Parts: sequence; C-alpha cells; structure tokens
Amino acid sequence: MSSAMDVMTHSSSFLLPTEETPGKRYALVVLNQNLPRFTPLLWEHAKLRLCADGGANRIYDELPLFFPHEDASSIRHRYKPDVIKGDMDSIRPDVLDFYLTLGTKVIDESHDQDTTDLDKCIVYIRDSASNQETSRILATGALGGRFDHEAGNLNVLYRYPDTRIVLLSDDCLIQLLPKTHLHEIHIHSSLEGPHCGLIPIGTPSAKTTTSGLKWDLSNTEMRFGGLISTSNLVNEEKITVESDSDLLWTISIKKTGLPVENNTP
Repeated sequence: MSSAMDVMTHSSSFLLPTEETPGKRYALVVLNQNLPRFTPLLWEHAKLRLCADGGANRIYDELPLFFPHEDASSIRHRYKPDVIKGDMDSIRPDVLDFYLTLGTKVIDESHDQDTTDLDKCIVYIRDSASNQETSRILATGALGGRFDHEAGNLNVLYRYPDTRIVLLSDDCLIQLLPKTHLHEIHIHSSLEGPHCGLIPIGTPSAKTTTSGLKWDLSNTEMRFGGLISTSNLVNEEKITVESDSDLLWTISIKKTGLPVENNTP
C-alpha cells in the first residue's frame, strides 16, 4: 500500500442505535422507494432531513407502519421533513398540503429536467449552512425499483466525489471510494456483511489492491467485460482498498441486529 496517500476511513456506525458521536453527523435524503426498516433511527439522528419529491409520500404512508401502537397522525407530525425538493411530479397533493401546513420548506425545481431528484437534494445540502454540521449524506430508497433510477443515483456518487454519500436499501449500502485516497473500511459485523463487492463503473482499474477480504486483490485489473469483484466476503474487521480508479464499495446489511423501530420522540 502507498504510504504517500492520505487515508480516508469509512464506518457504518450510523446504523448503531447508540449515543450520537461526531462521526455520525449526517443529512438524510428519502427517495421514492420502500423505506428501510432502520429509517426511524436514521431520521432521529440526522441534522437535516430532506424528501426528494415522492419520498414525502413514503414518509407519510410508511413511517406510521413502524409504530403500529401509536396514532398515525402523531407519527406524521413527529417525522416532519425539513425540506421537500424535486420536480414535483410524484408527490401527492394531499401530502404536499400536509407538510406545507407543518412548515416544511418546499422547493419546486420542475424547470430542471437534466438532473435527478437526488442530485437536486445533494446540491441543496452542499449549499446549505447546515452542511457545516454534517460529515456525510445518507440516501434511503436509492436502490431497487427501476434500473435507470438506480443508475442515475450511482451517477450522483461520481458527480460529487468530494462529498461522502451513502446509498442505502434494506439489503445493502453503496458508496464511492475515490482513487485519491487509501481507504480503511471498519466493519460492524453485527450489522453488515459478510457479502461485499468492489466495482469499477465508467473507468477500468489497472491496479487495485485490498486487504481483509476472503479474495484479496493484488495490483489486480478490473473492468466490465473482465474481472469485477462481486460476491466477495469480509474476512477481517478492517478492510483496506487502494486503486488507480474510483470504485464502488458495496456491502450487505443484515436483517438481524438492526433496530426495527425507535420510539424516542
């Protein structure tokens, strides 16, 4: 591994239901797919909460289902997004009116059809004063559903390589590992793994070297049409990755070990 490269560390500690630490400061973006079961936990610890257009429907419809013994109306009032932003082609009028009444800021960018709703939310967070309080952006509902939507969300990772963005679903997370750094990924084995992958999208990797995986890479070439590291397995609690190309890191999220709900108001 190169000793000259700066080290970038990664951890999924935001999935831990523990007291907040500085490394857990983040903004949360909810997209228009099924809410992961850990959404209430992420919501309660987020410094800024945005819904991308139809993501507001998901918060309105699905969050009360996490709290079957509580009144749905009280849940909807408790989990109020700070901002709803997008081209407004998916949000229902009743949902929009509800959150407007609660004071949610609504930003209609229907004039911009060249960027995705996630892209619009990332720009807002980057330009926001609250960005000084966040160390990363988590996006739920970024995976699953239409593949062109997924591809657009993956493209956002490459559009903002200097911003830490994690795409989340019920099953896995995906983030970009920029080629500018040596990466240390700290594994919480009670929450994630063991299945993982390193995938070069857009640009082949002539040389990628890892440690801590069952099938480590040693100056290995990866490209579409050739070798890519899918269905690999985490072998140690710390994974290191160094590459001459930006790579996508993905790891599975376990069905057990994560809180289904957090009843803290």
